Amino acid sequence: MATTPAASPRLASLKRLWPYIRPYRGLVLLTLVGALAATLVQIAIPLITQHVIDGPIADRNKAGLVPLGLLALAFGVTEAFMFFLRRWAMTKSSLAMERDLRDHIYRHLLRLPVAFHDRWSSGQLLSRATSDVSSIRRFVGFSAIFLVVNIASCLVIMVLLIGIYWPLGVFIAVAAIPLVIVGMRFERRYNLVSRQVQDEQGEVATDVEESVLGIRIIKALGRRDLVFGRFDAKAVRLQQLELGKVKLLAGIWALFELQPQLVLAGLLVGGSFAVAGGAMTIGTLVSFIALFTVMVWPILSIGWLLASTLEASTAADRIFELIDAEATVVDAPGVRERGLLPQPGATVGLRPAARLGAGRLRLEGVGFRYPDATAPVLHDVDLEIAPGETVALVGATGSGKTTLTALIPRLYDVTAGRITIDGFDIRDLPLSQLRSQVATAFEDATLFSMSARENLTLGRPEATDDEVAEAIDVAQASFVHELPWGLDTRLGEQGMSLSGGQRQRLALARAVLGRPTVLVLDDPLSALDVH
Repeated sequence: MATTPAASPRLASLKRLWPYIRPYRGLVLLTLVGALAATLVQIAIPLITQHVIDGPIADRNKAGLVPLGLLALAFGVTEAFMFFLRRWAMTKSSLAMERDLRDHIYRHLLRLPVAFHDRWSSGQLLSRATSDVSSIRRFVGFSAIFLVVNIASCLVIMVLLIGIYWPLGVFIAVAAIPLVIVGMRFERRYNLVSRQVQDEQGEVATDVEESVLGIRIIKALGRRDLVFGRFDAKAVRLQQLELGKVKLLAGIWALFELQPQLVLAGLLVGGSFAVAGGAMTIGTLVSFIALFTVMVWPILSIGWLLASTLEASTAADRIFELIDAEATVVDAPGVRERGLLPQPGATVGLRPAARLGAGRLRLEGVGFRYPDATAPVLHDVDLEIAPGETVALVGATGSGKTTLTALIPRLYDVTAGRITIDGFDIRDLPLSQLRSQVATAFEDATLFSMSARENLTLGRPEATDDEVAEAIDVAQASFVHELPWGLDTRLGEQGMSLSGGQRQRLALARAVLGRPTVLVLDDPLSALDVH
């Protein structure tokens, strides 16, 4: 799912980053101070130059050069130290903020319901958690700091220039007006194009991921050219969007490069007339021109910094689309801590949790309708399964069998009726406790890029070796001992180094190892040989 809303008004989404920046505000302030101090040192050098020219050089006083030279040297050493301080504080704060933001996104994605992940493509989620977060890091660590520093530098230098010789200072200020107007127009256009590029990057990432995961199917069907054609169409669209963005950047950068050169030419002409007329000394003119050249870099960088800020703004928009998504399958109010259970049939009052009883499962008038669906998948389902009883649900494809199995561990919440275990409505149980008592083995056995042992104990990390061995025997997954390093063998992404039946046996062993009160099997034996 990719959305491209209108650009947010005036970078409002960037304000929402403050909670992630606040823990490192001291380092951010240190970065800002270091950058400002280094800039002020640069501004001081032209003023020293003016005193050198109009003082010792004009008076042919060689002795007077020594203190001014030492002062310039001290300023140079100070600038180098401030540069080091800025880089250290900037790197430390921005990387820490990036880690916190990425952790928050990942943690929130794990909290979001399955219904959310059904709607969103994995590539869109991946691009938000990687490239968009990196854009935010670059903004916080560099762009935001230097937007403040460069604007402050320009204001300070403008005040100094007007104080040195106001006619030329006013000329510089008036010449900056077109830059402001163009920058405002650029902001609106670039924000929209940047969002389109970021969304298309997510689409390309989705295609790459799906092709890698489905490479066996693609090769088996001989559809490499078809899949590549679909990918190439999106890659071409991404290229076109990127070129459009580059075109906008090229235009703004060209203007910001041209303007200082035109102004400098005007200053040389106007300054020469001022010196000839006695309104300025040569030292004052040199100092004036040197100060303006110090201001050239802030002017030139504004185009790039503005582009980086707008990219960060659209990245923040995309990230907060995820963070703002509501986790609908959550613990009921008042059931916040693991180990608390409501009294059976009561809406208030908690008692210390004991392990659920024998596991009597009851469905009472259960109905379910997927979001945005017009008709329910399940309607008025009544079912009771006694402890120790095994019940098989049989029905046509699409009749709702898998949906029903997903309701018991609350991967989805019922939209009508209720489900109880030992008299407790499962919506009144802490999710952590419910899912430790209800284990599910799916037809599509998902294994992770970790060892066989880690995959088996994923739901119960404290399981002993004997318990692991017992689960392996129950699931007839003894083949795991024949792997190159036994249970310590890494299975690779999705466990694709194993056959379909082997993956299903390991997934079944994982469910059994949890020793659940209720075991839900969604056709987990479809890839197994019948003996």
